[in-house]
Amino acid sequence: MRLLEAVTSHIVVVEDDAGIGASLTRTLEGQGFEVSWQTTGAGALAAVRPATALVILDLGLPDQDGLEVCRRLRARSSSPQVLILTARGEEADVVLGLDAGADDYLIKPFRLAELLARVRACTRRVDGERDHLVAGDLAIDVAAHTVAVAGESVDLRPKEFDLLVALARSAGHVVARERLLGEVWDEHWYGSTKTLDIHIWALRRKLDPPGGASRISTVRGVGYRVDLP
Repeated sequence: MRLLEAVTSHIVVVEDDAGIGASLTRTLEGQGFEVSWQTTGAGALAAVRPATALVILDLGLPDQDGLEVCRRLRARSSSPQVLILTARGEEADVVLGLDAGADDYLIKPFRLAELLARVRACTRRVDGERDHLVAGDLAIDVAAHTVAVAGESVDLRPKEFDLLVALARSAGHVVARERLLGEVWDEHWYGSTKTLDIHIWALRRKLDPPGGASRISTVRGVGYRVDLP
């Protein structure tokens, strides 16, 4: 039986400020996410689909308050993570946001590195529910911590497994070196980036057929990609 295909996390950005919305969209797409940018609450509710991992939600929207959007999302049977991104920074505002069902709350102005760290944390929580990933004859059972190629089990070290999962969840898309280091090692990783290269080499040695094309491509100056057949 075919397992669930690896997919790129879908994020809905809800922001009526054109400068912020466009900048967030470019940044998140550069990190390998699929992004839908909406400027109204109605547009946000329409853009969210069952596979949506995260909604980044401004509260000051032109058609309705973002808190109401959050409540409506939480009333659905399939609800994504919600990260409120707003200038409302009083303690009472944060409490209202969390009470409305938000998973996280970030106050403007914000540091991009902090936002990306929170986005990764939110999407990891959703991705953790996607236990099975497939890219061609490569199958990963995340919960069981097993990998198979063409039905044959492959023994991976813990970091090799985590790295492969990070790549497989964005199969067909380039994953930046910085993102891989942050997800697999630590967002404040200060060690040699050669560590990543060594683990990629180990994965290729264990996963690729002798003399055949590698399943993991290098995109020079950017990162790596698990290729789909």
